[in-house]
Amino acid sequence: MPYTPGHHLALLQGGTEYFPALIAAIDASTQEVRLETYIFNFDTQGEGVAQALMQAAQRGVQVMVVVDGVGTPEVPLAWRQRWNSAGVHWHRFKPLGRLGLLIPGRWRRLHRKLAVVDGRVAFCGGINVLDDWYDPYYGKLESPRFDFAVQVQGPLVADVHRTMRQFWGRLQATRQLERLQWAQAKASLVRATQATRTESAGPGDVAGSPAALVLRDNVRNRARIERAYRKALGAAQHEVIIANAYFLPGGKLRRALMHAARRGVRVCLLLNGEYEYFMQYHGARPVYGALLEAGVEIHEYSTGFLHAKVAVVDGQWATVGSSNLDPLSLLLAREANVVVQDAAFATQLRQSLLQAIAQHGRKLEGATHARRPLGQRALDWLAYGLMRLTLMLTGRRY
Repeated sequence: MPYTPGHHLALLQGGTEYFPALIAAIDASTQEVRLETYIFNFDTQGEGVAQALMQAAQRGVQVMVVVDGVGTPEVPLAWRQRWNSAGVHWHRFKPLGRLGLLIPGRWRRLHRKLAVVDGRVAFCGGINVLDDWYDPYYGKLESPRFDFAVQVQGPLVADVHRTMRQFWGRLQATRQLERLQWAQAKASLVRATQATRTESAGPGDVAGSPAALVLRDNVRNRARIERAYRKALGAAQHEVIIANAYFLPGGKLRRALMHAARRGVRVCLLLNGEYEYFMQYHGARPVYGALLEAGVEIHEYSTGFLHAKVAVVDGQWATVGSSNLDPLSLLLAREANVVVQDAAFATQLRQSLLQAIAQHGRKLEGATHARRPLGQRALDWLAYGLMRLTLMLTGRRY
């Protein structure tokens, strides 16, 4: 995977750091703002972002927003009217509809969280437009959600802009084809294609950090994020720390984790210990036994929801993004991660993860895991079997 040097990076932990940085960038915009997110919740934090987008459009900035049709089932009427009146262009990606869950092709989701402002600054991570202390299903939380994003300046910004511009063009073309607007759809596709050819990254700051944008989609980038993880695991010499919200890696990634541990690398996983969804909570546990037996450490985040999708290898390699290590992210969803080769950035992320493990982690022991109650094991294998069946219906191997 080619890295481009010359980046200035800022690690942002949680919405308390991410939203002020995002809103400040939007408020300073003069030409264009693009935003993609799985969840756009119009709570206190969400309304702050929505207001900044509206005000940018009112002063003549081109504003384009894409939200996922499952993560964001509705945009409130008041905000639809405000955005439309201000000139915000927005789109809900593939709402399921009544029969959506019965159509495997509609399980593919927009899960990446990207933003780019004026082609000069970009954001990538796992943080939805959602208050850290609130969950759409569980309401007010007792502890804030644990998550990260990265703010980027440098050549990678052009990659983010090109990716988002191409996606927007294809969405426009799809809508126009549905309305039988053949000429307009062709023009939108041409513009989307040109977006992949004409933009080039600037040289950046020679003292800046090497970084790359790694995507997952259902066309050209089906396995790039997983391959980036496997390559980093294969090169690891001392330590691997991964924090991941929804963890059910396929066979190749599981073997990479176990091989690293068996050759003496400390492999430490920080995973979600709170019950959130049946499949997520129970489906991962059948794979824990083999990992623990190989020497992989597993710590469950026990004082709230862990939503991070980050990793650090040998204090040099780091990734921050939207991709979980589960079938939905690695096989079906559009995802985006930033991968960095920089000791200072990796060390900062590593320290945050070690602190979370020490303060909020509950370490799993192999013998204790093997003796979990029969009823729990039955639920675990039921969830795992349902996950495998779901993958069969999509025609994907994992």
